[in-house]
Amino acid sequence: MQAASAHDRRAAVARGILLSRSVTGRVKFACEVLRQSLFEPMTGVPQKPKLVRSGGLGITFIGHSSFLIQIAGKNVLVDPVFAHWLVLLRRMRRPGVDVSDLPPVDVVLQTHAHMDHLNLPSLRAILEHNERHSRQVPEIVVPKGVEDLVDSLGFARVRTLDWWDELRLDGLRVVMTPAQHWGTRYFHDDHRGYGGYVLEGDGHSVYHSGDIAYFDGFRKVARLEPEVALLPIGAYSPDAIRSVHTTPEDALQAFFDVGAAQMIPMHYGTFRLSKEPLDEPLPRLLAAAEQGAQERIKVLREGETLLTPAKHGQEQSPRSEAPQLSMAL
Repeated sequence: MQAASAHDRRAAVARGILLSRSVTGRVKFACEVLRQSLFEPMTGVPQKPKLVRSGGLGITFIGHSSFLIQIAGKNVLVDPVFAHWLVLLRRMRRPGVDVSDLPPVDVVLQTHAHMDHLNLPSLRAILEHNERHSRQVPEIVVPKGVEDLVDSLGFARVRTLDWWDELRLDGLRVVMTPAQHWGTRYFHDDHRGYGGYVLEGDGHSVYHSGDIAYFDGFRKVARLEPEVALLPIGAYSPDAIRSVHTTPEDALQAFFDVGAAQMIPMHYGTFRLSKEPLDEPLPRLLAAAEQGAQERIKVLREGETLLTPAKHGQEQSPRSEAPQLSMAL
């Protein structure tokens, strides 16, 4: 992976937050982050995703960094996590879509191997859902070094990509983009890759950054001219983990660097991963947005869908029910 060693060195700063502490310090830090989530009620109600007409673009926020993206006639899941528990981490917002309500999934994209992004029970549930409802077996795309985690699950094909590698699935182009993060799943498997994706098809394009810190790579992603940028705004306290995560202000600057027309914030409000209040990131993002920029930030609640019609402006046969715009600002 290009320049990965430099990024891994910077990522070690965040990893060292826990590893450099005493056992007592690590336990205290974990308790501070986890204790509130153990007793707070989980909120949110799943919805059925709105389906696009042929040639349109649909982006459904499932929660955290999980999305259903309908583009170029494909149903794409990115970092699907439907689990209510991740070891000791309890979900605070229900997934916005039940697995049973998903359309047939064509491909799954995984940005990296962290537990809150690559969830094996969720992947198995997706395969079982497809088997029951369509007999279609999806493919999965992972960064290099992650394939061993998913090889035995039963996907039709496991594809691996490095930064700037691309693949085509009929009319869909997928490009893996660089990130400043870290890829380990068990603390010592530093060989695992990480990154984001740009999806292009039918004149639409979407950038999902994965977990990422602010870096000059966003300006390189801008060359791909994404239409919509899905960017993380949470898990930034204490300051040391800004070496691998963006603050809301960092994410806003990344949005400007990428040059997308719209931004959908993600990676906030679902799991308590750090010390900032769960409800802090979104107001900070909106407060930081300059006059005129706020209307370009599309805040989706879990289960809501941002729909964009076909570029040519001609309605074609819907894939299912008539689409509706479901979006909160």
